[in-house]
Amino acid sequence: MDEFVLLDPWWLAALTALPVIAVLRGRRAASAIVLPFAGNWQRSAFRNGSKLSSFFAFVGAALIIVSLARPQALDFERQTKSKGYDIMLVLDLSSSMLYEDYKDGFKRINRLQAVKPVLSAFIEKRENDRIGLVAFAGQAYTVAPLTFDHKWLSSQTNRLGIGLIEDGTAIGDAIGVAISRLQEGAKKRSGEREGAFAILLTDGAQTAGAIEPIAAAELSADYGIPIYTIGAGRDGMVIAPRMNAKGERIGSVQVPSGTDEPTLKEMARVTGGEFHRADNTDTIQNAFDSIDEQSKIEFESHQYSITTELFPYSSIAAGAMLFLSLGIGALNRKETLS
Repeated sequence: MDEFVLLDPWWLAALTALPVIAVLRGRRAASAIVLPFAGNWQRSAFRNGSKLSSFFAFVGAALIIVSLARPQALDFERQTKSKGYDIMLVLDLSSSMLYEDYKDGFKRINRLQAVKPVLSAFIEKRENDRIGLVAFAGQAYTVAPLTFDHKWLSSQTNRLGIGLIEDGTAIGDAIGVAISRLQEGAKKRSGEREGAFAILLTDGAQTAGAIEPIAAAELSADYGIPIYTIGAGRDGMVIAPRMNAKGERIGSVQVPSGTDEPTLKEMARVTGGEFHRADNTDTIQNAFDSIDEQSKIEFESHQYSITTELFPYSSIAAGAMLFLSLGIGALNRKETLS
């Protein structure tokens, strides 16, 4: 129950008469005229120990007055007519995503570790959108098709690791797969989709794949799908893990790193998206926050109320009180006569 109201509250003024009746209870005629069952409130009744009978009569009369005031319970419901976006996340899983040029507090972490919690937070905030995920290195594949099951999608994102795909950076192929999934989604959600866009996060330049990144961006533009590009990591010499033949870490090594920023900027420009540089944990978060703010929909909502009449319950309670009063009064009179 969100709210309690009285439809005819002026009836409550009658409650002020009850104390007056209680004072006049010793006068049989007056009390009987003013209120039924007032005979049970007589002073003689009190002398016979019928205080309980008087109490029930008083409560019953008060409940009758409350019933006449028409108590109601109001529950408010909000109905929202919403549309959402179809979003494909395109995530680089090449070996360079293991480079450790991010920090979590004082702890050094790799690029994938920095990205995962931000991705999960973004997914959680977009509750009205269908979101899918494409991962790529030397090849691209669909980790998750477009879905409203964001909890499942976040769990799939958290399972991602480096080395699952042949190494390399096939940016163009990954965008091609994302476009294909978004076009499939458009057919299944006609009239319910506000639009679609892709978010590409990569830390390198194209080194593999059949489709060039700019060609993939032009195709995306033809379909009206913006691409928001995020360049992760720092340029220059960075720390990378040193692995043995078994894939076990045996130390660290300095390696050169560089993101193809001009290509990422051009992909965003061609499609009507935006480029963001994310060389630390704060800028990764800022990039996704900016994309989230720009791609919001205002939903149309209507509020309505459900009314429940409560006077039947107070009337039943009043009847029960007066019945008890009569019963106890009758027993007292019987004891007096005997």
